[in-house]
Parts: sequence; structure tokens; C-alpha cells
Amino acid sequence: MAQLPTIEDVAREADVSRQTVSNVLNSPEIVKPETRARVEAVISRLGYRPHASARRLRTRQSSTIGIRMDPLINGISGSVLDRYLHALTEQAAKRGMRILLFTATDPQDEIEQFRALRDGADVDAFVVTATGYGDPRIGWLVSEGVPFVSFGRPWGHEDASSPDHLWVDVDGFAGVHEATTHLIGRGLRRIGFLGWPSGSGTGDERRRGWSTAMTEAFGLDAGELGRLTTSIEESVPQARRAVEELIAQGSDLEALVCVSDSLALGAMMAVNEAGRKSFPVIGFDNTPVAQAVGLSSVEQQLDRVAAATLELLMGVTGRRVLPVGEGADDVRHRLITPKLVVRRSSHLALVEEAGNSTSGNHNREKENQ
Repeated sequence: MAQLPTIEDVAREADVSRQTVSNVLNSPEIVKPETRARVEAVISRLGYRPHASARRLRTRQSSTIGIRMDPLINGISGSVLDRYLHALTEQAAKRGMRILLFTATDPQDEIEQFRALRDGADVDAFVVTATGYGDPRIGWLVSEGVPFVSFGRPWGHEDASSPDHLWVDVDGFAGVHEATTHLIGRGLRRIGFLGWPSGSGTGDERRRGWSTAMTEAFGLDAGELGRLTTSIEESVPQARRAVEELIAQGSDLEALVCVSDSLALGAMMAVNEAGRKSFPVIGFDNTPVAQAVGLSSVEQQLDRVAAATLELLMGVTGRRVLPVGEGADDVRHRLITPKLVVRRSSHLALVEEAGNSTSGNHNREKENQ
């Protein structure tokens, strides 16, 4: 069997010292860009991989990032976190990092898990998901000086712009605004919003994208926007019943923008049952279910979210978690712009059939019928 390349092999091929190779691997920011590029090219060509156990002993770091595995949740929406975890694990491995999953019953229990893993030196940093208004987990991590990134903005926290609180999020406002503008561009005016009850930072931000687009186009006031809004919990059956009731009441809605694919799927079922073949429905998350049934949806681009998470924790090319406050001040927070994916539904007509086609900034997938 061929012998695996060593750090000495890399140093010799790149014509640098062993320490320079080590610096490229562990502290790339201190190496001259041209030298770093030369060493990285040799590492790639030789297929060199540092010995993870030896590096952990040398640096006294666990090379591990902890993240809570949420309890069993809705299978449609839950796929978003599943895909994020997959992307994060895959990209972390390329940096020599591992992902440790743990469970917790509630935010306070999660804080206790943070404390135990931190005290036991089992992880170097945490990723926090499903953030909400006044999230106690954020306050604890900031006060304890523990490296972390939250996937989701610190809704309700004054430290949203603090260099001690790293966060990455998907711009739900921009995504829903684009989806609504897309429908407006097709000649539609009575575009409703199917969302969650107010109080959800993510849901409120997505609704704001819809309301802003509708106000910009038609000058609607708060009352008119309220009459176009339906709020329910995250549930496919509830969404279906809610839209069935709207149709039974003779609603003049021409389309729906939904806060999630779960609600969009329920809405699609209702309009299909009612024979409304030219009634567009757009979801959010671009889940496998949306792809399977041909539902137009807003794609969160979770690969980019995972990459941004690691860049905030470790730098652009780093292989260790940076101490709190050590990263560049101008990249402490990342807002990822999603993209609209328009599809031909197996249940509904193309959005374009509801009005005249105009150009727009979106991707289009046409499914075979």
C-alpha cells in the first residue's frame, strides 16, 4: 500500500520549513499569501491530510463544534435543519473539524449542555439554531465568552451588531419580497400571505417582505394588508383547512405567498381540490417535498449558510476556532440572499398562465408532466 504523504513531504515539495506548513494548516493568516498559496497547492496535489489526533494534543483543542439536534419536528420543515447539518458536517470535515450533536429538552437544558461540554473541553465552539425573541441561550454564551455562531439573528437582543455575537441568517425579507414581486409582475393584484402567528422573528420578517412589496406596488394600508393575511400554526392540515375556508367564503385572492413549504403544500392541496388550476402558490425553504410536487419556493442556499458559519468561527481558510473577538470586524455577521425557484407544478398551472410573462430575478425548473 502506498505510503501517505507527510508534513515533511509537503515542506520539501513547497521548499518551505515544516513550521511554515504547520502555520498554513493552523494559523494561515500569519503566512504570506503567495507562500500560503504555494503550500496549499502542494497539499492539494499530494493529498496530504494532517493527523487530527496529534493536532488536538498539540493545540489543546478538541477540533469539535457542538450543535443541538432538535427534537422530532414536522418532517417537511425539519428537512431544512437536516440539510444544514449535512452541509455543515461535510464542510467542517474539510477543515479538520468534527460536528458533535447533542439533545436538550428546552433552552435552559441546552444551556446546561453548553456548560457541561465547555467545562469538559469537549467542544471548541457551538452553533445555535432556531433562534427566537429574547433567546436566553444567546445571552448565556455571550456573557460566558464562549465562541459560537447562531443560525438565525438574535431577535430582540440589543447585541445584534456586537462583535461578540456572530450570526448568519437567510434574508427572509428579500426572498419573500422577490416571490411577491414575481407574482405582481405576472399581472396579479390580490396576493395573499399565509403565515405564522406574529411573534416569530423569522415569520414576521418574511411577512414584512410580502407587505413591503404589496405596499410598493399598490399602496395598501395596514388594514388592507391584514385582510390579505391568514395566520396559522405550522401544519399542513391546518393550512389546507384555512385555504378551503377562504375559497368557500368566496375570497377574491388570486395567489398565495406562504411562510413555509408546509403551509404552501396545504394551500396547494386546497386550491387543487377546488379546481383553481391557475392559482399560484409559492412556499419558502425549497424542501424535497416542494421539489417532488413541483411547488415554487424560495431556496435558502444552505451550503452558503454552512460555509458562512465556518468562516465566522474559523476565518476564511482557518482550521481552528478563533477566540472571541479575534475575527475581522467587518465579517461578524452574514445575511445570505436566497433565490426564488419557479417550477411547473404537477397540480397547478405555471405562474405565467395567470398573467403576462415578464422578466425577473429567479431560477426556473420545469418538471416533466
